[in-house]
Amino acid sequence: MKIKRHKYTSSHWGTYVAKSKGNNKISLSPFEKDKDPSIIGYGIEEILDDGNRITKPMIRKGWLDTKNCKPIGFRGNDEFVQVSWDEAFKIVSGEIQRVINKYGNKSLYAGSYGWASAGRFHHAQSHLKRFLNFTGGFTYSKNTYSFAAAEVLVPHVLGDFYNYLPETTSWDSIKKNSSLVVAFGGIPLKNGQINAGGLGSHEQREGIENASLLGVDFINISPIKSDLHLNKGEWIKINPNSDVALILALAFHLDEMQMVNQSFLDKYTVGYDKFIDYVRGKVDGIPKDANWACKITKISRKKILNLVNKIGKAKRTMISVSWSLTRQDHGEQPFWAAITLASMLGQIGLPGGGVGFGYSAVNSIGNNFTNIRGVSFPQGKNKSGSFIPVARITDMLEKPNETFNYNGATFTYPDIKLIYWAGGNPFHHHQDLNRMIKAWQKPDTIICNEWSWNALAKHSDIILPCTTSLERNDIMLSPRDPYVVYMEKIIDPIGESKSDFEIFCGLAKELGFLKKYSENRSEIEWIKWIYDGSRERQNDPSVFPTFDKFVEKGWFKVPNPKTPKLFLGNFIKNPDKYPLKTPSGKIEIFSEKIDSFNYSDCRGHAKWYEPIEYANIANQFKLHLLSNQPKFKLHSQLDNGSVSQKEKIMGRSIIEINKNDAQSRNITDKMPVRVYNSRGSCLAIAKISSNIMEGVTNIPTGAWLNPDTDKALSCIHGNPNVLTLDKGTSQLAQGPIAHTCLVEIEPFLEELPELTAYKPPIIDKIGEKKAD
Repeated sequence: MKIKRHKYTSSHWGTYVAKSKGNNKISLSPFEKDKDPSIIGYGIEEILDDGNRITKPMIRKGWLDTKNCKPIGFRGNDEFVQVSWDEAFKIVSGEIQRVINKYGNKSLYAGSYGWASAGRFHHAQSHLKRFLNFTGGFTYSKNTYSFAAAEVLVPHVLGDFYNYLPETTSWDSIKKNSSLVVAFGGIPLKNGQINAGGLGSHEQREGIENASLLGVDFINISPIKSDLHLNKGEWIKINPNSDVALILALAFHLDEMQMVNQSFLDKYTVGYDKFIDYVRGKVDGIPKDANWACKITKISRKKILNLVNKIGKAKRTMISVSWSLTRQDHGEQPFWAAITLASMLGQIGLPGGGVGFGYSAVNSIGNNFTNIRGVSFPQGKNKSGSFIPVARITDMLEKPNETFNYNGATFTYPDIKLIYWAGGNPFHHHQDLNRMIKAWQKPDTIICNEWSWNALAKHSDIILPCTTSLERNDIMLSPRDPYVVYMEKIIDPIGESKSDFEIFCGLAKELGFLKKYSENRSEIEWIKWIYDGSRERQNDPSVFPTFDKFVEKGWFKVPNPKTPKLFLGNFIKNPDKYPLKTPSGKIEIFSEKIDSFNYSDCRGHAKWYEPIEYANIANQFKLHLLSNQPKFKLHSQLDNGSVSQKEKIMGRSIIEINKNDAQSRNITDKMPVRVYNSRGSCLAIAKISSNIMEGVTNIPTGAWLNPDTDKALSCIHGNPNVLTLDKGTSQLAQGPIAHTCLVEIEPFLEELPELTAYKPPIIDKIGEKKAD
């Protein structure tokens, strides 16, 4: 079929019109239906074929020299040898088979966490997991770095967390019915550029601005002012990790002032009496009032009481909690406390009221779209039964055969001999990277599919070069967006790179199950299979055109629902007909099940637990470090692109610091600084600001890891995860706690070391002969 229209590509940051400029260069322009296009996508235009691109299979020299033995050398600091695809397929398949035969499938780790590309078919992790499932399975990971604590907690309190996210009360409902939005952790518009699985139109800016124009008041409770971009929104500065203390104080005074909807609590919840006894101080002798909370939160007693009045007297209040609040010590507690607070107000299930999880955390939250029930590339069945909570990867490598607690049960860490990663970068998203790098040396073999010489590639033994989404055909079809887009190949694969599908077909052929893996379908036949299967799953299949008509036009949009989304609306309307998927069928302010686990760090109701690192009691490291989402890239993706580079100063990440903290440390604006604690150190460039509270600093995540050559600095580029703490939120969820981190800062007066994050390692281009 000859296509005369625009060619489209989709990504987690938006859909674009794409054109080839020749010589492996492309240009992007906004999709015609995007209301607020993101500039992130333009970062890929010049790096598809730059010096950092991996174009041929590579094997680390220290691994190749001792093949099938404990590799020599240090991952992350070694030369690589170029080999042919035939040799790479033989070596990788042989090593996977060796490890399975000697140690069993549990010794393979393929959690392979990461966002990869937005295409429905070329989803790297799905291909990796399907491939390894045909070998007998592997150790996998549960939950996400985004909100692991909520993923485990919310099912106990409300029911299935993932099913609730697309049903969050819509901006349409808020703008027409709310009078107040109280945003714990803010509503960061920059994060709303992103949507897992892709998006057609960015809606968050319009949603929040329309609500504000129609008179909805917004309160941003955050250490960072820019977490709410509205000029007329109120900013209440709060000490990081102390949101629960504030919510408990609000609960205390709402109760004291008889502003609680007791009839709602009686009808729709269980366990309120145990919670309020704790808040009143009957359990531990400590009333959780404003006098108590002001010392923890650094919010004055007067401001807390004023907030109580605003919330209690508002006609309709939405309690919003940012996903970031889960990424702290005891990260289960903020969501539980917020659900409890909203229950006390009695407005859950009413238009514009209740509780919302993550407005503008991604583009989909609060948007009024029809959920598309799509078909995915089938992964098959994992027979190993072995898993870890996603953020416990270093613990797993350090402590094979030791036990860990998780969600009410005890499990055992496997002894990992081989790691296979595709579509992610643990050297971006994991905490305490110095500790992880040491543990990363333990497995026999580490393999990755990667297209750029980032830290994952440099810390791997075998690299199989994969294509980007611009070098293959695919389909954007997500349950989190109403647009469906045909992603047409814009340029041919760079060098000898192959799609993940082609890579695993090659490996499956070596291991004897190619037909099972591919099902004799080509790329376009799989795309059509996914599309036709998704079409059949819709309530009204006619909203999907035929596949040929879809390809001919390039995109379509499923019509939005006629009524605004309302979180838990059916449950509130008829709790007997629509009970929650909890033991009681109601909102569990107190959970008998969680309490039965007897975890000292997560009891049966929302509670204040002092964080393991806390500025109020700090002696040596007195500044709280936040590491929020970057504005000009997704995580570490496209960090080497032009858009991300424009954000940097002297090639480094910026650290935002309050003017008083800077002055007391003799730090001036745009000065290189050393940020350090007992776990590591990094360089960054100071940005002095009145938009961050005193005692708090912030380095956005995503800078590619770049250790100093003499190891004096953990990262000369500004990766904050060399500083963050690697510990679970609690025994319940074991999620990451990146936002519980203390540091100190000092001027860096030496000559800045040369950055090598975007430089490939030394490559032996005659390695094919040596590999023989």
